[in-house]
Amino acid sequence: MKLTWFGGTTLRVHIGGLILVVDGAAAPVGIDAAELVSGADRVFGLVQAGDSLPSVDLAVWKAPRIRPLDAGPPLATVLRARDGIVLVHVDGERPLLLVAGELPPLGRWIADAVVVLFGSADQLTARGTEVLVGAGPRLLVLAAGESELDVAIPALRPHLEDTGLVALEPRLGLEL
Repeated sequence: MKLTWFGGTTLRVHIGGLILVVDGAAAPVGIDAAELVSGADRVFGLVQAGDSLPSVDLAVWKAPRIRPLDAGPPLATVLRARDGIVLVHVDGERPLLLVAGELPPLGRWIADAVVVLFGSADQLTARGTEVLVGAGPRLLVLAAGESELDVAIPALRPHLEDTGLVALEPRLGLEL
């Protein structure tokens, strides 16, 4: 999995041989939105409740089990939990939870997930602490400016336990 953050909630995800673009139309100034989405297998919005994404209850979701003989080309399943919360699943990859809204209850699957948080320092701290309570994710990724990170990282550090923590820099891809 490779994540490239462009600012705001605009993100390019390389996962399972697929390219997904999140909020390409909302790309920050200086980013050509058409170029950003070119070659993408899937483009969707993070903060667009009422769109065509299927809904999911994150408290009970489980990754589908695919037998090797049944496996075909990789497919990205993109599910909306609520406005600002999207779950991405690709066979053979860790679940990817994108968070720019209030978190609903999460199931046990979160312990194997990569969670990307967007927002202000207060939002990163509150949502990060909430997702780290109990069985935290495999990796917590922060997509925010330097001043927000300077506040959020020290606040989250005591809650990490076995969870890794990384921050994305604009336009710099991070291979996970």
